[in-house]
Amino acid sequence: MRVIIKPDYDSLSQWAADYVVYRINKHHPTQKKPFVMGLPSGSTPLGMFEILARYYKERKVSFENVVFFGMGEYVGMGAGDEHGFQYYLWDKFLKYVNIKKEHVHFLDGLTKNFAKECANYEKAIAEAGGVDLFIGGVGEDGHIAFNEPYSSLNSRTRAKLLTPSTLRANSRFFDYDVSKVPPMVLTIGIATMMDAAEVMILASGKVKATAVKNAIEGGITHVWPVSVLQQHQHGIFACDEAATVQLDAKTVSYFKEIDLAKF
Repeated sequence: MRVIIKPDYDSLSQWAADYVVYRINKHHPTQKKPFVMGLPSGSTPLGMFEILARYYKERKVSFENVVFFGMGEYVGMGAGDEHGFQYYLWDKFLKYVNIKKEHVHFLDGLTKNFAKECANYEKAIAEAGGVDLFIGGVGEDGHIAFNEPYSSLNSRTRAKLLTPSTLRANSRFFDYDVSKVPPMVLTIGIATMMDAAEVMILASGKVKATAVKNAIEGGITHVWPVSVLQQHQHGIFACDEAATVQLDAKTVSYFKEIDLAKF
C-alpha cells in the first residue's frame, strides 16, 4: 500500500486531482477503450472535484471517454432527489465536465428488486471492462462506500441498513435531523471495490485519524473495513497531516521519505 501525506486539505485535493488527470491521460481513453472510474460522494472529494473541473476548462483533461460508476444510493431516492448521491455528484462535479450521460452509472434507489438491481450493477461494471481507478473516502469508523464495520470483506453490491453512527454523520446533509436520513442504501461491496485495477482512498482531518491508524498500522479486519486496502496490489491512501496524527512517527517518516516520485 502506498501512503501519500500532504500538509493540508488543499494540497491533498491538488495531489488527488493531479493523479486522476495523470491516470486518465496515460490511459489515452477512446470510445472503444474508455477509462473507468468509481466516484465517491461526501465532503472529502469536493476539493478534488473543483480542481478537476478547472483542469477540464483549461483543456488539461477530457472526460469524453471516461465511464463513471457511483458507489451507492439511498433506498427510496432517485435521480431528481436533492438529497440523493446521484444528484450530489452531478451537482458537485459531473455537470461541469464533458461527460456523456450514457457513461454515468448509478444504483437505482427507487428499485423494488434490490437483488436484481445490484446484480445488474456488478454486470455493468464487468461489461465496462472493470474499474481502472476507484476513488473512495473513509468514514470515522473505517467504512468505505457504505461497507460499515463488520461488513464482509468479500461483499458484493447489495442493500444494507446503515448504523446509527453513519446516520448521525450523514445528517449534516439533512439539516442535522437524523430522522430524515434514509436508513437503507444500495452500495457496492468491498470485493467490488477491490476488483478495481487501482484504489485510492482519501482521508482528511483529525476525525479520520483513528481510521487511518487502523488502516495503515493495524491488521486486516472487518472491524475496520478500510484496512482491506493493505491487500490491494495498487492501493493508495492519500491523507493530509491532520488525518495522520495518530500514526507512529516512524510510519509517517517512512512514507514521506519514500514519496519521491511525482506520481
